[in-house]
Amino acid sequence: MLRVLVALLDCRGVSRAARILDRSQPATSAVLQRLRQRFDDQLFVRSGGSMQPTPRAEALGEAARAVLQVVDTRMNPTPDFDPAVSERPVSLAMSDVGEVIFLPAILQLLRSEMPTAAVRSVSRPAAQLAEGLESGDIDLAVGYFPDLGGRNFMQQVLFRDRYTCLIRADHPVRSDPLTARQFSQLQHAVVRVESRTEEVMERYLARRRIARRIALTTPHFASAPLIVAQSDLVVSVPEPLARYFAKTSANLRVVGLPFEPPAIDLKQIWHRRFNNDPRSRWLRARIYAQFRGRRVQ
Repeated sequence: MLRVLVALLDCRGVSRAARILDRSQPATSAVLQRLRQRFDDQLFVRSGGSMQPTPRAEALGEAARAVLQVVDTRMNPTPDFDPAVSERPVSLAMSDVGEVIFLPAILQLLRSEMPTAAVRSVSRPAAQLAEGLESGDIDLAVGYFPDLGGRNFMQQVLFRDRYTCLIRADHPVRSDPLTARQFSQLQHAVVRVESRTEEVMERYLARRRIARRIALTTPHFASAPLIVAQSDLVVSVPEPLARYFAKTSANLRVVGLPFEPPAIDLKQIWHRRFNNDPRSRWLRARIYAQFRGRRVQ
């Protein structure tokens, strides 16, 4: 009602006020009638080709403008977020694979643009991770988290990655990529962790009825390449992880799979409660810009 009063004062006509307010003329006229009844005054009288306000309408208009200014200032605008002065820690849920693939670049980005905010990398079971995202204790889950589905979670693909293999640098098998026979005859190390990255490879092999001889199962991505470097085992891992370990270890090398590598979408995931939060929007935009559409080297 106050917005209609102010529009009528500015426009001096019901039709023009209705257009500005994006309302119908009958609806605007109905609000004017309610205003007249509420304040027991005509408020506007027709004079010539316009509607002129009464002294009561002029006085009410001043008060209405002051009230609406307070409402617009305090409730309508999205508050600004200044990363340069923010001290609230950034909490990211990542697997150990995610830490290797994402964390170095994210840390460099945030230390540059959010210098006073600490960064936390956390690992939680699926149920606790969902609760942490909902409460705001965790800002984003970054990586592969297939359990975070449903309407309460929003997600954005950062990039699509492929799988490859790691073997000992002086392994007697010299083929690159491996042949199908070598892949089926070599003994494999398999990493099974809460992030469930390995499930992508297992489902891919099962659909194509490709068998492998599993000699070692471990929950640690960090130790599997070190074991492979001292044995004749082979391990299939996301390519950025394979290249990272081959770069940091002189006794490992990357070899391709004997078939089109399975792909995995690596995403950032957040709770819909924070979809329009300025801090969350800034954080998501910066991480997306850092990784969008690229395979990390």
